[in-house]
Amino acid sequence: MKMKASEVRKMSSQELESKLMDLKKDLFQLRLQHATNQLDNPIRIAQVKRDIARVKTVIRQQELAGR
Repeated sequence: MKMKASEVRKMSSQELESKLMDLKKDLFQLRLQHATNQLDNPIRIAQVKRDIARVKTVIRQQELAGR
């Protein structure tokens, strides 16, 4: 499921950090499945990478706004 930037911006900084950790774990699992030829949808890896980028971008925007 693709996350929208507007949804990510509504999250608190703690929620963003936990979401980032979850997404990184998901990416690890997907890469593991891909390496063992058990991955059904390889496009999912790219989707998770983009979600990670979205979360990191919003975290950075909040850091800059807080200064």
